[in-house]
Amino acid sequence: QVQLVESGGGLVQAGGSLRLSCAVSGISGSIFAITTMGWYRQAPGKQRELVAIITGGVSPMYADSVKGRFTISKDNADNTVYLEMNSLKPEDTAVYYCNAYLFRMNSWGQGTQVTVSS
Repeated sequence: QVQLVESGGGLVQAGGSLRLSCAVSGISGSIFAITTMGWYRQAPGKQRELVAIITGGVSPMYADSVKGRFTISKDNADNTVYLEMNSLKPEDTAVYYCNAYLFRMNSWGQGTQVTVSS
């Protein structure tokens, strides 16, 4: 069973930076390397939305709202996916979830809160 644990959320002022981490367990490194990993977020009263996604051999994809500010990356040696967030805005405030899509199944982390103050 794939398990995901996010960390790195917190409170930051507008213009600041945070780095989220998602540690993935329950799969080998070779399987993790081919797993599509994504970061999603859900703000109060809104639907969960895709922030960024990364998979083997393909350039990462980003929501238009975060392009140029956020960077997703994978460490296949450590089964970890990261989301580097720069130039944060109050509208980035949300619970951020890590997602693994493997063998047609979705796995989710518990989420980490990111709050950006103006």
